[in-house]
Amino acid sequence: MKPSGYRYAAYPAIDLPDRQWPGRVITKSPIWCSTDLRDGNQALSEPMSVQEKLEFFTKLVETGFKEIEVAYPSANDTEFKTVRTMIEGEVIPDDVTIQVLTPARDDLIERTFLAVEGAKNVLVHLYMNTSPFFRDVVYRTDKKTMIRRLEHAAALMRSCAGKKEGIRFMFAPESFTDTEPEFALEVCTAMLDAFGADRGHKLILNLPATVERSMPNQFADRIEYMIRHLPDRERYLLGVHPHNDRGTGVAAAELALLAGADRVEGTLFGNGERTGNVDIITVAMNLFTHGIDPGLDFSHMNDLRHVFERTTRMHVYDREPYSGELVFTAFSGTHQDAIKKGFDNLANKKDDIWDMPYLPVNPRDVGREYEPIIRINSQSGKGGAAFLLREYAGYDMPRRMQPEFGKLVKELADRTGAELPPERLLSLFLSEYCDINAPYRLIRHSILEQGAHDGHSSVVFEGLIETGGDIRSLRGEGNGPIDAFFSAMKQVHLNDFEFASYHEHAIGSGSDARACAYIELLHHGESFFGVGIDGNVSVASIKGVLSAINRAFRSDMNLKVI
Repeated sequence: MKPSGYRYAAYPAIDLPDRQWPGRVITKSPIWCSTDLRDGNQALSEPMSVQEKLEFFTKLVETGFKEIEVAYPSANDTEFKTVRTMIEGEVIPDDVTIQVLTPARDDLIERTFLAVEGAKNVLVHLYMNTSPFFRDVVYRTDKKTMIRRLEHAAALMRSCAGKKEGIRFMFAPESFTDTEPEFALEVCTAMLDAFGADRGHKLILNLPATVERSMPNQFADRIEYMIRHLPDRERYLLGVHPHNDRGTGVAAAELALLAGADRVEGTLFGNGERTGNVDIITVAMNLFTHGIDPGLDFSHMNDLRHVFERTTRMHVYDREPYSGELVFTAFSGTHQDAIKKGFDNLANKKDDIWDMPYLPVNPRDVGREYEPIIRINSQSGKGGAAFLLREYAGYDMPRRMQPEFGKLVKELADRTGAELPPERLLSLFLSEYCDINAPYRLIRHSILEQGAHDGHSSVVFEGLIETGGDIRSLRGEGNGPIDAFFSAMKQVHLNDFEFASYHEHAIGSGSDARACAYIELLHHGESFFGVGIDGNVSVASIKGVLSAINRAFRSDMNLKVI
């Protein structure tokens, strides 16, 4: 890239040679706070209506969030009305805390407390941008004046709260990651005193990467620095609010938890200004896949995604971790084959630990099904087509047959240049293996079991078969239905077929169950499979033999099913 004429400075590192967070392991989930209705909402080109916010709020509650930032009530009438509607409509469960945001201005603080009047549990979030740029250019103030202003705001908030139960406080030095670490520490220490924080009334110190500029490890260093130097760890809960400008918001949140953070603010699917807030779904599901209960329920992921897309008019990226349309989908043949074998292996596992190639989480844990995992296009292989046909329609092809069908699938995908949905695979399977009535078509038949002779019973096949417009009567005897049918077919000079393999399984259950027989015949040294389906297993086998014979003759004539 060519420089624009302006230089970019490296992010300043903290001297923390004995940092402890790299050697730690996350063992429990943090406190989660959804900021979808405030931080996420203000980033929308068309903000949510009050009714849409209520719908989204209900879904967040169902998911398990106990702290939800619902509005910036002093910003406009819609935000104020949102809070009042929630409180007066009694839609806030008793165990859920609503969070509201206010800057350090007297009139806005007072309007914020007016908005939350009557709420059972409220977290009032005071913020001020403490970075050098805001101090020098935007506010035109100095450090001491900024701290005095914040102390005054804290005193006003305590006065507005009075002795009301259920009101807690939070302070955020906005642009924490752009603020000198020493000054961020000074401001947060002053706020602990200004809010009268103690072990029974903890202040939440929310440290945001308002714009993500640092590498995730540098963010973790700053969190550990703050925890080391803040007075009395029991007086506060330390939260983080990562953004995703560098694309590493999730990593920053995880490393911050290693550094000692207690709380994570973020949004579903990473919505938010610019590149968005940290995606809480990804952070929580990452913990889940490491055996840690995140305390949030994403077993209804599809429904959650639909509510999000409807209320925000945003689209969840198809590759969004855990929630995107295609994240559990494999098109590659090698991936499909491994996944199919992985599912086959589940039944043989001696433990209940999820161990599956290419699938870090069981799709059913997020409300997804197995059927869409494997999707077929020209890149797909035999294993994927076989898996999908089995899951979609119940046809469990023998392993020796799968390469043959996989080749047919690949040829069709190449011709169409498109993905093949399950119903198209089924159509190809039936037309290629089952719906074949030429050059030989069985008109009618009977199978009779003869009495025992020399200790062995025999079976007689009798029937009519059509070929080339002629109808022939057939009769054959053998030690079973397939052998008897082979014997009968010799009457039409079909002597050059050799039986190779037989597989059979049931499709459906109860009175609707049918037998599906897979017959492999050798013809001039080449293998041909046929499939027969019938309520009677013997008839299904005979249909399978005839299918294989017809496919062999069709191959000789170089005919293809499209």
